[in-house]
Amino acid sequence: MDYYSSQISNLIEKLSGLPGIGPKSAQRLAFHMINMPKDQVESIAHAMIDARNNVRYCKECYTLTDNEKCPICSNSERDHQTIMVVETTRDLAAYEKTGKYDGVYHVLHGAISPMLGIGPGDIKLKELIERLQGDVDEVIIATNSSLEGETTAMYISKLVKPTGIKVSRIASGVPVGGDLEYIDEVTLLRALEGRTEL
Repeated sequence: MDYYSSQISNLIEKLSGLPGIGPKSAQRLAFHMINMPKDQVESIAHAMIDARNNVRYCKECYTLTDNEKCPICSNSERDHQTIMVVETTRDLAAYEKTGKYDGVYHVLHGAISPMLGIGPGDIKLKELIERLQGDVDEVIIATNSSLEGETTAMYISKLVKPTGIKVSRIASGVPVGGDLEYIDEVTLLRALEGRTEL
């Protein structure tokens, strides 16, 4: 039995389809939105539509941006000879919060997972190898400590080592099975400073 009108039920259903939003949270959000001033709701809706229409991959590092190049790749003060490889844009943001890394990034948009049918061709590995044709001194592999992250790290290491470029892996401090986006800045900084060569 429906408790609400079809439009309210539809809004709750759409919101509960978002990651991390269960039915109760969706219901709370729906009623909050309905009670918000109309211009605020329209502002949120326009921000969502604009982001969806205008956000794309940076042509260098493949993070999400609304320009051809992201602010990090556009910054001439960054060390463009050191590339940190991360799985997601959220992982990049986690490292940027430390304020201590001055290199650039490469976002894979996933990790190798044979169980899920995700192979090297399904993530941005080919693009990483193309970047390494330029002037690069070090590749820091900062994939998650999960089985998929470790598999991806070893695969990248085997691809990069023959080029003579230094390859390092972030150190422990990041718990096994942990996702970088949920780890505090101090732990991330320790992991970065204690990285080891592969």
